[in-house]
Amino acid sequence: MSTYLNLALVITSIALIAIILLQSRGAGLGGLGGGGDMGGSGFHVRRGIERLFFNITIVLSVIFFLLALLNVVIVG
Repeated sequence: MSTYLNLALVITSIALIAIILLQSRGAGLGGLGGGGDMGGSGFHVRRGIERLFFNITIVLSVIFFLLALLNVVIVG
């Protein structure tokens, strides 16, 4: 049982890393002091594929958290 749980954790973590890397298209350190966005506030509306990636990130992070908790309860 713990082997399958560890395998699910590894697969979920790789998917989470991949989806986070796909989101970070223009989020460098240049915008840290407000220099990256000349338009004002830093907030924008997520649309299309960006919204989908955002929702997938939330779902994957919740799944990862629950699997990690389950792993501690079963193995620990």
